[in-house]
Amino acid sequence: MLVLLASIFVVHIATVIMLFVSTIANVWMVLNNGTGSVGLWKNCTSTDGCSDSLSYGGEDALKAVQAFMILSIIFSVISLVVFVFQLFTMEKGNRFFLSGATMLLCWLCILVGASIYTHHYADGPQSHQGYSFILTWICFCFSFIIGILYLVLRKK
Repeated sequence: MLVLLASIFVVHIATVIMLFVSTIANVWMVLNNGTGSVGLWKNCTSTDGCSDSLSYGGEDALKAVQAFMILSIIFSVISLVVFVFQLFTMEKGNRFFLSGATMLLCWLCILVGASIYTHHYADGPQSHQGYSFILTWICFCFSFIIGILYLVLRKK
C-alpha cells in the first residue's frame, strides 16, 4: 500500500510540474518552417525574440484558455496539499474523496482549456502542435487517472 501511495504521489507531482511547464512555455504551436513558436502568453520568433503580440485571432478564447490552465494548476496543487493533509489526519478505512474531487476539477479545467485551444487554434495550415500542447493532453490523462484512484483508494 505504501508503494501505491508513493507512486500516486510521484505521478501527482510530475503532473503539477508538467502543468506548470505546459502553461508557462510558449511552444503551443510551432511554425512549420521552424522560425518561431506561439504560446499562451508570447509569440517567439528566431529573429526578433519574444513579443507580447500574439498572432491568434479571437482574444476571448485565448483568455479563456489562459484562465482554465491557471485554474487547473491551482486545483492540482490544492489536491496535492489536501492529499498530504488527509494522509496524516484521516482515519484508517476512509477514502480520499476531497483530494479526488479536487483533482477531477483540475481534470475538467484542463479538458475545457485544451478543448477551446484545439477548437480555435489547432488547425493552422502553416504550423503544427508544440510540446506544451502535447504535455497538456498528457496531464489531462494523468489527472483523470489520479482523480479516480483517489476516489477508489482507501487509507489502510
